Amino acid sequence: MPPRFCLFALTLLLTACDSGLIPGLGTDPRVVAKEADSKAIGGACRYGLRSIEDCYTLNPKATKSHVFTGWKEMDQYMRENKIEGAASEVSAPEEAAAAAPADKASAPKAEAKPKADAKPAAH
Repeated sequence: MPPRFCLFALTLLLTACDSGLIPGLGTDPRVVAKEADSKAIGGACRYGLRSIEDCYTLNPKATKSHVFTGWKEMDQYMRENKIEGAASEVSAPEEAAAAAPADKASAPKAEAKPKADAKPAAH
């Protein structure tokens, strides 16, 4: 067989294969997972009535294009099904960290409680 024919046959066989089934030829599962996580973050931000800019700020490690895609898809879904979002109760991590020391300082001290083992005083 001529070498050109063998090369053509090999090329034809490889193009018919599903590259996802051959290890090393498909997309990296970590990349796929990060894309899915970023889309989920965007959808959750939209449902939580957060702006896309706030979503980017609160999730700096997420891929912005996928966050936007998730936000946009959730927006379309909510409009089509007339779903109202739920206001988010969680504050930004920086705000929560700044508020935590102030809360501890202003918290009243607990009163001493009697031990459960203590016997009542005799009358």
